[in-house]
Amino acid sequence: MSQPVQIFTVIVLVSLPTVMYGGFSLLQLLTVDKLNDFQRTYFRAGHAHAGVLLVMTLAALSFLDRADLGGAARWAVCVLLAVGVIAQSGGMFLHLLVGRPGQWSTGNTVTTGGAAALAAGLLILAFGIATA
Repeated sequence: MSQPVQIFTVIVLVSLPTVMYGGFSLLQLLTVDKLNDFQRTYFRAGHAHAGVLLVMTLAALSFLDRADLGGAARWAVCVLLAVGVIAQSGGMFLHLLVGRPGQWSTGNTVTTGGAAALAAGLLILAFGIATA
């Protein structure tokens, strides 16, 4: 296993329990009715995206060592995936805090940037696999 794959696999595996704790926190907030509908929607969306995207990143990392990519490109894929997961799900939490229903916010911009980073990382990985 290459160094970037090993490092980022550990980071993702350590991050998954934080998402599990987020689910527990959401459950606690829902039982005491502390969130309005707008906040509840974006908390759920941020939490769900974080979990799914971390698992997707684990799957992508399992292919990275088999891709025909140099060391710098492997690091780039790892960083793009990590930043993308954090930005896409984190942007939803940011929108929950600063956004307003039906209006664009900084959170939406961060989420969009995260999606772009994820897409770039996955496309680089796909190219590396296709050329292997």
